[in-house]
Amino acid sequence: MDPMSSCLGFTSAGVPRMLRGGPLVNRQCSNRLIPRHGIVMGARKEKKEDANSGFYKNTVNLPSTNFSQRANAVKTEPEIQKFWADSKTYEKLSSENPREVYSLHDGPPYANGDIHMGHALNKVLKDFINRYQLLQGKKATLIPGWDCHGLPIELKVLQSLKSKERKDLTPSALRKKAKEFALKTIESQKASFQRLGVWASWDTPYLTLNPEYEAAQIEVFGKMFLEGYIYRGKKPVHWSPSSRTALAEAELEYPDEHISRSIYAAFSIVDADKSKNELVKKHSDALSVAVWTTTPWTLPANRAVAVNPAIVYALVELEGRVLIVAKDLVEAVGHKLEKDLVVIGEVTGNDLAGLHYEHPIQDGLKCKILIGGDYITTESGTGLVHTAPGHGQEDYIVGMREGLEIFSPVDNAGRFTDEFCEGSFAGLSVLDEGNQAIIDHVSKRDVLLLEEKYNHKYPYDWRTKKPTIFRATEQWFASVEGFRDQALEAVRGVQWTPEAGEKRIFNMIEGRNDWCISRQRTWGVPIPVFYDGDGEPVLNQQIISRVAELFREHGSDIWWELEAEDLLPEQYRGEGLQKGMDTMDVWFDSGSSWNAVTKQSPEMTFPADVYLEGSDQHRGWFQSSLLTSVATEGQAPYKKVLTHGFVLDQNGLKMSKSVGNVVDPLKLVNGGNNQKTEPAYGADVLRLWVSSVDYSGDVLVGPEIIKTVSDSYRKIRNTLRYIVSNVNDYDPRTGMSFDELPVLDKYMLRRLATIAEDMEAAYETSSFVRLYQGLMRFATVDLSNFYLDIAKDRLYISGTDDYRRRSCQKVLYHLLEILTRSIAPILPHTAEDLWRNVPWKTSSSVFEAGWIQPEPSWSHEDPETDAAMELFRRVRTDVNKCLDAARNAKRIGSGLAAKVSLSVADDAVIEALQKFNPSSGEGNTVDELCYYLLVSEVNLSKDMAVADGAEFSLVGEESGVHVGVDVASGNKCDRCWVYSEQVGKSENHPLLCDRCEEVMTNIGVTSQPVPELAQ
Repeated sequence: MDPMSSCLGFTSAGVPRMLRGGPLVNRQCSNRLIPRHGIVMGARKEKKEDANSGFYKNTVNLPSTNFSQRANAVKTEPEIQKFWADSKTYEKLSSENPREVYSLHDGPPYANGDIHMGHALNKVLKDFINRYQLLQGKKATLIPGWDCHGLPIELKVLQSLKSKERKDLTPSALRKKAKEFALKTIESQKASFQRLGVWASWDTPYLTLNPEYEAAQIEVFGKMFLEGYIYRGKKPVHWSPSSRTALAEAELEYPDEHISRSIYAAFSIVDADKSKNELVKKHSDALSVAVWTTTPWTLPANRAVAVNPAIVYALVELEGRVLIVAKDLVEAVGHKLEKDLVVIGEVTGNDLAGLHYEHPIQDGLKCKILIGGDYITTESGTGLVHTAPGHGQEDYIVGMREGLEIFSPVDNAGRFTDEFCEGSFAGLSVLDEGNQAIIDHVSKRDVLLLEEKYNHKYPYDWRTKKPTIFRATEQWFASVEGFRDQALEAVRGVQWTPEAGEKRIFNMIEGRNDWCISRQRTWGVPIPVFYDGDGEPVLNQQIISRVAELFREHGSDIWWELEAEDLLPEQYRGEGLQKGMDTMDVWFDSGSSWNAVTKQSPEMTFPADVYLEGSDQHRGWFQSSLLTSVATEGQAPYKKVLTHGFVLDQNGLKMSKSVGNVVDPLKLVNGGNNQKTEPAYGADVLRLWVSSVDYSGDVLVGPEIIKTVSDSYRKIRNTLRYIVSNVNDYDPRTGMSFDELPVLDKYMLRRLATIAEDMEAAYETSSFVRLYQGLMRFATVDLSNFYLDIAKDRLYISGTDDYRRRSCQKVLYHLLEILTRSIAPILPHTAEDLWRNVPWKTSSSVFEAGWIQPEPSWSHEDPETDAAMELFRRVRTDVNKCLDAARNAKRIGSGLAAKVSLSVADDAVIEALQKFNPSSGEGNTVDELCYYLLVSEVNLSKDMAVADGAEFSLVGEESGVHVGVDVASGNKCDRCWVYSEQVGKSENHPLLCDRCEEVMTNIGVTSQPVPELAQ
């Protein structure tokens, strides 16, 4: 049985539980009695039912609703989604709502494989935001997107082909297969997102392979080129031998477990005798510079050794050599070499600059010692840096400054070329046997001092999971340096949530000089450049416009289908120009989406109101979008950026198929093959999980976590079910005013106004975990454990139109209206299911009803009454503890079998409580302690002995009030199950209390046979 069933007055079969005992009130509670769940046990032995018992059970107001206790999500949710689709609810609201456009721009997931929990988290968060904005009356549209180009899809296609098929595959055929693969994946992912209840323009998504999109991307490229921000040059870039293409920083990952083969080497100085430093000159015959590198394979490209002028260098003796090492590293180097290095003198970096040494690999080549920069430190190594301008960023910068050769004798596959040592190393993989060959070579030349394993972070290709290299090649670059200051200013103008995101992306852009945007692959948008006979690029406005026009009409496939002559504007034909075959970085693809989508679509705005993606996108989509937009438009493409963390398993570990800890979102929703071990929770439970986590950091999910969330969902659903089942005969048009309500109901509406305000604030700040926590606290503490618990007697036992019942129904009506709408963005299927079962709905969908509107009168402050109610709730907690003691001792079954004594010394406290403890017949049958406490009798006293002398007593930890519990006097009313001295005194209804007799008279039940009363 659901744990909330008994709390809310339902049995496991959904039958009202109101005839199973309950609490009474006041000094005989004005003889107004209330039922509370639980049969009276112990001292009061129940009489066996006779033929007349249970006669009155048909006279109570039974709850009634078609809103089922169980969600049956596998069946109900698709039905509701079909209702939305048939009614075009999303389409109408997003286009016809009266307020302004709200623009949440969807970052495109990669069209490769099934969706995972990270996808689910991302899309559901976006749906929370957009559904809320729709309820607020804004035109909120989500145009879903997919990133369709790039290496992963190309590799998938190639892996699916046989060797001969790959050999015979033309670029056009490969692109056709890649497109088919992407489109098939998109349809699968689209259906999955729709099953999660995500609203979007699914029939008109944006795809980076669409001709219109590709044309818009070319326009962005063209503007950046014409502004001088895009250029072609030879410089070291991250190169993936496994993918045979250049990579951007966002395409790298840095595993901790990488181990490099590092070496310490000594390069012999050849002209120390010409030094102006006497110490250097003195040891010219034996002098060497000591260097350390984790990439021995780059030694053939060595063109200098760099020093820092701020570092003091020591000359140390080592087995006939005199090595130059940073003074602060002498001890560390000696420890590595297992030698005692004796310092024989000191020099500065400037003393060494200008000297030459013999190249460690190439005979006859002399290289220079020169001044480097601040990147040379004494944290590790030797303080002197092996410099290969063709294989390192700092090396390249120094090399360009000093006019060094940008030498990189490595091919696309990561193998040595024949450009050095007469080709003796050609064909060897630099990451494998080539590296070993270089180590062996320097060892034979007596250059090697030490080889050791070195564990560190090293860049890997995020797709192939294999190490990359730094390699100088001819590539196309976007010069971030050209507009960096403007980009940083744009970062400052964006609202970043969490705030740490601003510093993260700021630092990334601040330290970035160039963005390599060219790739040597087939499946992508081509860089629209042509080359003349000398290999020089030819590109201008006319060519850019021509290519954009062709792409818009035919798509980028046309680049491979036509010859250069046919691609060029007419005035450039016949000049022998050749088209380039590089494609653009996929981050340039997705980074152009602001131009292809938000600027082009009337449903969107530029800049967008918000971007929302994972925190890894600070170096990915957030950054590429910002850079392209600032470079061409002078502003950021977004006003606000929200980021979420990664989804980990319930133990905080990364999900992995090999480990077996992957959580499949669709299996969570629809269930697995074994429904007992993998039940179908439905989309709303998954969505509730999304709302329950603090997405600003990494979040956890797993079977136990989802089970807990499912329990929370059932509590919410059954709370709502209880409410809607008790307003089946309520007409809000005839409801009483706020001023006419009992104190309890006014208090509850003030609480509702507060929670409504909190929920709206949570939506406005996208603080969904705050919303979840507030909702659960309100549903459990304020409703289930308090107001709804007290309300059962009013709803079931009162006359249908009694003041006490209708006033309670008014509160339930407002609770239902506000809670249904406020949970709709989070639990849309549940809210819609509930909405179609409320008797007064005025719109076909809850999302057409608009956002919640608490009445202004609810917010009127009444601090005195609120303080009294909070005092009472504390007293109620203490009373319940004492009732539990009596129940555990088998003296009572439910609170209705009890008389409660409250002894209070404090005049202010007893005065506050006395207002809710009127004499018999003088109360309003709502705001009375016996009704609040769900007992049959309440006695207030300033004499501590009254409570302390009861059969069960305690001093309240919450309120400080002395509480006593005794068995109540009188007989049990057969209808409301309260104990009262009045039961048995009526001639017409001897089994009833006077309140129930009055109800029977009003409905025309004149009499009932008299069985023997319980003794």
